[in-house]
Amino acid sequence: MITTEALPSENTSLTYHRHETQGVNIFYREAGPAEAPTLVLLHGYPSTSRMYAPLIPLLAVHYHFIAPDYPGFGLSDAPPPGKYTYTFDSLAGTMSQFLKEIGVKKYVLFMQDYGGPVGFRMAMSRPENVQAIIIQNANAYQEGLGKKWTDIARYWQDRSSHPEQLRAFTSLEGARQRHLGNSPSPEHYNPEEWLQEYDMLSRPGQQAIQASLLYDYRNNVKSYPLWQKWMREHRPKALVLWGRYDPSFIVPGAEAYRRDLPDAQIHILDAGHFALDEATGKVAALTLAFLNDIYGHAGKQP
Repeated sequence: MITTEALPSENTSLTYHRHETQGVNIFYREAGPAEAPTLVLLHGYPSTSRMYAPLIPLLAVHYHFIAPDYPGFGLSDAPPPGKYTYTFDSLAGTMSQFLKEIGVKKYVLFMQDYGGPVGFRMAMSRPENVQAIIIQNANAYQEGLGKKWTDIARYWQDRSSHPEQLRAFTSLEGARQRHLGNSPSPEHYNPEEWLQEYDMLSRPGQQAIQASLLYDYRNNVKSYPLWQKWMREHRPKALVLWGRYDPSFIVPGAEAYRRDLPDAQIHILDAGHFALDEATGKVAALTLAFLNDIYGHAGKQP
């Protein structure tokens, strides 16, 4: 018999919004019951909140989601560097203020790639707001840096002498390899993902924006000891999901979290840098189990 009932995976609560914070119009996705525990989904590079589109409908039956695009990314405003300071300090400050203005006070941070340096700064500035952290190939340890970072370090030392690093970082092939990594199953990856990301990187003004953030990334590496100290002192409940085929942030970076968070749940997945590309179901199942452990049962605040 055919039924017309909604399946557990559905998008009926998904809505799209804009909110101006610090003079920047922030685009964000929202889903799930407003009274349920909130997950703030922080995207990576060169992605946007769109990267979480496969995950949200699988969990929004029981949990509330806020997924913003950073300034300069996706459908948010992209003011030129003369009108907005493109550093990770600034992105984190804008995101924290954005959440305050839309009334989100307590949340779990889901951090992927650039979401790490944004999210850890948010957590350090307002630790009382953070109920747990979920880390997906968001690095916080020297041993997690793959070989490519040796070349990028030359750009940090002298930007003008190494423009090839920025060109590679913002290229179509760079976007492609960021998804495929070393995966033995490239046929599982949708090329529309990196083509759309490259389209964003090709917009007027994007080279200047991404150059500023790539150069500022050196301050993330310098901040690793601060983030590690915060984790040791606050001991947030933590779920670490790591795609093993990521050549940028390698598996030892996942295992290192146990030094500062000995109770962290760490799972190495058969996936790449963007684990949702290849392991959506596994990420969703592990995330749901982690959240249900925290909140006792789905959809209830502790």
